[in-house]
Amino acid sequence: MKYEIKTAIIFSIIIVGIVVGLSTIFSLFETSQTSFKTEVEDTSADLQNIDKSSFKMAPDLVGIAQYINTTPEELTKRIEGKVVLYDFWTYSCINCIRTLPYIIAWSEKYADDGLLIIGIHSPEFEFEKDLNNVETAVEKYGITYPVVLDNEMKTWKAFENRYWPRKYIADYEGYIRYDHIGEGAYEQTEKVIQDLLEERASQLGLNVASAESLVELEEFEHTNFRTPELYFGYSFATGRNQLGNIEGFNPETDVKYSLPEDLQLHYYYLEGTWKNLKGSMKLVSEEGRIKLPFFAKEVNIVAANNTVLDVFLDGKPISSEYAGTDVVSGKIQTQDAGLYNIIKTKEASSHMLEIIVTNPGFEVYTLTFG
Repeated sequence: MKYEIKTAIIFSIIIVGIVVGLSTIFSLFETSQTSFKTEVEDTSADLQNIDKSSFKMAPDLVGIAQYINTTPEELTKRIEGKVVLYDFWTYSCINCIRTLPYIIAWSEKYADDGLLIIGIHSPEFEFEKDLNNVETAVEKYGITYPVVLDNEMKTWKAFENRYWPRKYIADYEGYIRYDHIGEGAYEQTEKVIQDLLEERASQLGLNVASAESLVELEEFEHTNFRTPELYFGYSFATGRNQLGNIEGFNPETDVKYSLPEDLQLHYYYLEGTWKNLKGSMKLVSEEGRIKLPFFAKEVNIVAANNTVLDVFLDGKPISSEYAGTDVVSGKIQTQDAGLYNIIKTKEASSHMLEIIVTNPGFEVYTLTFG
């Protein structure tokens, strides 16, 4: 009898335990659901009560010379109520070019959700004001979003900008909510786009699915220590003069340069007669040379006028191991004014670059490094 009583008591305890356990589980489940609902409601409330008094409004696009992929009237309508990414760029800027794959991908991914990208092409050099040159670049890089030519830099000044590239993102009401200078921060930038599109959808009562995945592209990794950008125009070289010849600059004058025996790292040296122009050097003699010791894994030249450049590295014709994308059999054929890739390698190292030019009229603006 005692055994039966003990058994009954044990079963009773087990049943009570099961009931209490199930009750606790259901209680936790209900609490979890309530907490999730409250969190969503709080987030929605936050989106509707953002204090924007500290944000600046995006300026109007002013002084625009030409429009690509749009018209003035169409662009004005498209801006209204959209999250707008303003990309300040210029087509011969290597830093700008490296950001384009991300910007193009964002346009394709988020355009239907309310994102509008506007490329504000603000030229650094005179040839970048030419509509045909910019249209060629837009087609080359596959840009389908609107691009405006800010040739007089009036929109640049309205934004108080001083850098290439630079991205401003304005919310659907026109307040600038994000600002990034230079390359990089792609993940952070895209998350801002997602947040502002979500905010727009919440405010306007739209059903837009939250995009959690981010664009994945191979990002260019800069060398921490590398040769800085080298300018050939006397105006651009002010304060950053790295012309190594003792003849130096002589504005608007034909100067005969001779190569010295000792060449210093991060400086460029000329041979031949070159006309000193505000933004460039123009070859006057039948032949000319550009020589420089550098440290980098990538070298680009911004040049103009149709000619063939013979490229030598460490005293020998450049090999396929180091040849950039615009080098064919040790030579670069320059045609349209723009940027040409001379050297492209995986690891940065020190070398002596020599470029031989045999066409008077050739112009060189800058050498850039990565």
